[in-house]
Amino acid sequence: MMMDRQRKKVLTILKDDPVRVGHALGFEKLESLHNQWLIDMVYGHGDKTLQAHRGSYKTTDVSVALLLIMILFPNDRTLFMRKTDTDVKEVIAQVQKMLDTEFAHWLVHEVWGVNLEVVKSTQTEITTNLTNDPRGSSQLTAQGMNGSLTGKHYDRIFTDDIVNIQDRASKAERDHTKLVYQELQNIKNRGGRIYNTGTPWHKEDAFTIMPNPVKYDCYSTGLITEQDLRDIRDKMSPSLFAANYELRHIASEDVIFQPLDASHFGLSLSLVEQGLMHVDSGFYGEDYTAMTVCKKHDGKYYVLLKMWRKHVEDCYPDIISAYRRFMSGKCYMETNADKGMVARDLRQAGMKMVTYAEKMNKYVKIVTYLKAIWNDVYFVEGTDMDAVQQICDYSDVAEHDDAPDSMASMARALYKKVDAEQADYTMFL
Repeated sequence: MMMDRQRKKVLTILKDDPVRVGHALGFEKLESLHNQWLIDMVYGHGDKTLQAHRGSYKTTDVSVALLLIMILFPNDRTLFMRKTDTDVKEVIAQVQKMLDTEFAHWLVHEVWGVNLEVVKSTQTEITTNLTNDPRGSSQLTAQGMNGSLTGKHYDRIFTDDIVNIQDRASKAERDHTKLVYQELQNIKNRGGRIYNTGTPWHKEDAFTIMPNPVKYDCYSTGLITEQDLRDIRDKMSPSLFAANYELRHIASEDVIFQPLDASHFGLSLSLVEQGLMHVDSGFYGEDYTAMTVCKKHDGKYYVLLKMWRKHVEDCYPDIISAYRRFMSGKCYMETNADKGMVARDLRQAGMKMVTYAEKMNKYVKIVTYLKAIWNDVYFVEGTDMDAVQQICDYSDVAEHDDAPDSMASMARALYKKVDAEQADYTMFL
């Protein structure tokens, strides 16, 4: 009888207060708002769209909901979809970690009276011993938007951030996302459900064919302080802030980088000595080769910015000369376009090269890292004013972006990040 009472208590908590599961698993920042979201994700009916600002723990809620669905509705088949296969793996890994906890094992024993076993666990699929579905398919399957959906059927489908920066920049990407979302309707079982979470990026993105969203902007959740919002706004373009935090679309701003006053120009060349260098290689066509030499001191960024409208190989003498003149410790260069051939040449000339494969969207990189330091940038004498003007003219549809790309990459190399705090575990009952 005592066991029945405890089981009833656990089931009541899972139905009315599932956010406590999140707390027990270490997600202490989840609040009553997230409890509402979890109840709808796990127990709701009909297709739903939830739009909430960045940093609102949408994806955390989805991962907890996926865990609860696997435990409470083990015969339901669930698909979790994000933009790419890589994107989904981190969420599946999180669900796997939650299943491995003592708390999850205790919870399953309280609900079903059995010991939890994970019988299948890969980067994209999870199945436990709780299911007795004869179909044999995994309880939870995850995939990116380029994966095949042919012949698959699901009771529940979660899409999370399938609309992103790529949809902002590309009509072809927006059309592709819409086609995939329409296909999800075809693989949803009768009586099934699609639950969409994310933020808007374009007035014609895939949210236009989803159910009208329930919106939680940065002013309504109380999850971000006014000071933090001001800091975030200062480091982002107006349109990016509007989309990510206010959940609205505004026209791409003509000016992302306000012109700096005269005090930011003409400083001594010695201020960039022993700094770092970045080269953005131009090849054939209309691209420029851009070079940034930067020294950070007392919160200010002293910069020499040069730009040439010619092939990077024709710029070798100027680049090597600047490296030696300013005694630059390292030169950063991406290898996406040329597989590292330019870096090899410059290394043979005595330069210490740091190469990397660029994975970050260029627009996001520029409006994040360069925008964040722009008011603290001071250009030394000899800087190409045409390169500075290219930054001031930059937008997400700019014809040329070599100078802002080089400076943003340099800023990223210098910009310090703070690790997020790790949440502590708490008692469930």
